[in-house]
Amino acid sequence: MKWSEFAIQTTNEAVEPVSNILHEAGASGVVIEDPLELVKERENVFGEIYHLNPDDYPDEGVMIKAYLPVNSFLGETVDAIKESINNLLLFDIDLGKNIVSISEVNEEEWATAWKKYYNPVKISERFTIVPTWEEYTPVSSDELIIELDPGMAFGTGTHPTTVMCIQALERTVKPGDLVVDVGTGSGVLSIAAALLEAKRIQSLDLDEVAVQSATQNVELNNVQDRVSVSQGNLLDGVDEQADVVVANILAEVIMRFTDDVAKVVKPGGHFIASGIIQPKKQDVKDAITASGFTIEETILMEDWVALIAKRND
Repeated sequence: MKWSEFAIQTTNEAVEPVSNILHEAGASGVVIEDPLELVKERENVFGEIYHLNPDDYPDEGVMIKAYLPVNSFLGETVDAIKESINNLLLFDIDLGKNIVSISEVNEEEWATAWKKYYNPVKISERFTIVPTWEEYTPVSSDELIIELDPGMAFGTGTHPTTVMCIQALERTVKPGDLVVDVGTGSGVLSIAAALLEAKRIQSLDLDEVAVQSATQNVELNNVQDRVSVSQGNLLDGVDEQADVVVANILAEVIMRFTDDVAKVVKPGGHFIASGIIQPKKQDVKDAITASGFTIEETILMEDWVALIAKRND
């Protein structure tokens, strides 16, 4: 089969929303080439090993590559993707150069080429994300391993917004908790909550592709007995109170449903919000506190913000 490589030169701020647009358009796998990876200082405590080639990265901005099957609808699909990306400007998201290029690759070339970008990564004191094809031996007895197949969709689980969410879950989830994961994507946050011994996790996403991807990843990690994945819009249909609600979505969406979160989170429970760009930080904080929460912690990573908020008693 022939595949079309859709490449867009954009900004780090646009990585998450552009990636979601590409997945919703049917992209099979996404590669993110961020030159900041070449200069990032990495803590030896996590034991990461990186072999990065500068030639694989753009001189400016971030390159996002996705792969679409070559068929009679390809032209319409590409046009729709471009329109959706341009519409992100309505949400004040900086698209940078916003330069798009299209090229054709063979399935055999694509199936192996993108894997060089994805290796085991220890993202916190306890969690390591491992691609399914890699052999990995835990470094410590309390290390928690999340296996992902990024070819399924929704990235590698190592984007700052996801990493901060997992670190926040480590600080808030207790054994026996009920957790709701809004906009689950790959299901990685639900899997993390299950490994932290949450009793039950509801994983929700409006996108059918995300539901399929999360379901497969949940089964891959053998936590399907506690994680329930379903299609739904934000918290619609959630009829019981949770100890923790986590949402790694756009800041604009977070601000629109904070009152709904307050109805679902138990008094004294937590709301973890991520996917927030720095300029939106205060707006999101204001919306969350107005709905009856107290901001307990603000986590910063690169240009991104995550918030841990506690519902007032």
